[in-house]
Amino acid sequence: MSIVVTGATGHLGRHVVEQLLEKVPAERITAVVRDEAKAAGLAARGVWIAVADYSRPETFDGVFAAGDRVLLISGSEIGNDRAGQHRAVIDAAKAAGVALLAYTSAPGTLTAALADDHRATEAALLASGLPYTLLRNGWYHENYTVNLAPVLEHGAVVQAAGDGRVSSAARADYAAAAVAVLTGEGHENATYELGGDEAWSFAEYAAEVGRQTGKELAYTPVPLDTYVSVLTGAGLPEPLARIIAGVDLSVEKGELVVTSGDLSRLIGRPTTPVSEAIRAALQG
Repeated sequence: MSIVVTGATGHLGRHVVEQLLEKVPAERITAVVRDEAKAAGLAARGVWIAVADYSRPETFDGVFAAGDRVLLISGSEIGNDRAGQHRAVIDAAKAAGVALLAYTSAPGTLTAALADDHRATEAALLASGLPYTLLRNGWYHENYTVNLAPVLEHGAVVQAAGDGRVSSAARADYAAAAVAVLTGEGHENATYELGGDEAWSFAEYAAEVGRQTGKELAYTPVPLDTYVSVLTGAGLPEPLARIIAGVDLSVEKGELVVTSGDLSRLIGRPTTPVSEAIRAALQG
């Protein structure tokens, strides 16, 4: 029986595989990647490497085996029929008779267009009859800390989220939850609503960045169309910019506040505060 991680060299996948290596022998882990060269370091440590692509269903033939536990990490190509890509993986997992398929989804409260592919994937997974775990990941700290350079340059955090709050957590926290499911027992047919222990507002986020940098920063809430213009000005195609900006409307409505406590319970510790993610980004 192997533990199979798709998207294993992506931002989240790397954390998952690294944490799995702390708990199980490398030869029990299969990393599914599109680019074998990017997985050379994992292969050198004894991890099995399988090359497959969500958009090419035939490449998943033979990747899974009966009894495997699989983590399907959602595809990164937003707006490119991610649900169809995910269904191809689910079909291959069902044909192989895997023991569990865990999927990194989105919070059940999220109504933004970004959630559409996740809801369709969840429906396909439930319809498959496979034992499943839905890991409904909330927002990542890194979604914001990766953009600190322009924030510091302009002295402002610009969002279209009003006074909304976000229960974000670190990628490593969400990875730890996935590892707990993949290596533990009793998670079949469970749905976990995952988010950070403490929700924060963008005004508080701006204040924390300012505190750590010694700079005067402000949160500037803007209308949705203005924020779309900011994103397209940064190089995003407009359709993608509108999907991402739409999440801010969900933030304003409170849809990214997660109060279940599922994440800290699964990982057995408090979640990483956003202040730590800001500190790491500034030091990096």
